[in-house]
Amino acid sequence: MALVNKSKIKDIVELQVAGDFSLELERKVEEMIKKAEERARGNGRRTIFARDL
Repeated sequence: MALVNKSKIKDIVELQVAGDFSLELERKVEEMIKKAEERARGNGRRTIFARDL
């Protein structure tokens, strides 16, 4: 599942974006989401909030 859109990255930076950059960013975003989910569950919630990041 694509959480990161390479063309949107290019919209906000002036430099070229290597393919491995977007792949690594995707991995980090997935990791952040999973950690946020763990935190929410640990607090007895079924909803992930910004504070879980």
